[in-house]
Amino acid sequence: MSEKEISQAVISRLPRYFRYLGDLKERGIERISSQELSDIMKVTASQIRQDFNNFGGFGQQGYGYNVGYLYDEISKILGIDKQHSLVIVGAGHLGKALAGYTNFTRRGFVFKGAFDCNPELYGTMIRNVEVRPIEELEDFVRNNNIEIAVLTIPKEQAVPMAQKLAGCGIKAIWNFAHVDLEVPNNIQVENVHLSDSLMKLSYNINRYEKTLNPSQNK
Repeated sequence: MSEKEISQAVISRLPRYFRYLGDLKERGIERISSQELSDIMKVTASQIRQDFNNFGGFGQQGYGYNVGYLYDEISKILGIDKQHSLVIVGAGHLGKALAGYTNFTRRGFVFKGAFDCNPELYGTMIRNVEVRPIEELEDFVRNNNIEIAVLTIPKEQAVPMAQKLAGCGIKAIWNFAHVDLEVPNNIQVENVHLSDSLMKLSYNINRYEKTLNPSQNK
């Protein structure tokens, strides 16, 4: 089955499988059944088997899954068995926080550059990387084989910035600006709306409180 036929729901679960398998690997667990993985992850064993069957199965009847092998195979499927270079556009608080997250490097994402339009930030360092003027971004992307741009800039700046990045060979954009981007289909975009997560939390709090106090539903 080609990747185009695999649902986004399955793809969205792969990083979680990878994370749990990494924990099992670090604990020295060599094999695990779909039911045991189900108990840990709170995903049905049937769903786990269906998800893995999209990529060939990986399991063995009566044995289960080899943790190390499955971890490596999911790493290849996710493309994190190789390095991806990225730049951060917007060197404010969020940009600095993301740049400082060392787990990205462990997953193969290499922080190569930081850019901002604030002259006061030029020359300052983020994890040994110098903040550069935004005017240098396009040449830097072209000359350093940058694949991913992380946008932590205001939404009114994000749309034209995405168009500039599309013109200089970027492959993907991790977008923290609260706006939808219009880019060519060959550029992958992952939108992160932090406020949406908080609103989901608020909804779930509200729903749970209503189950405790049914009178609120009136």
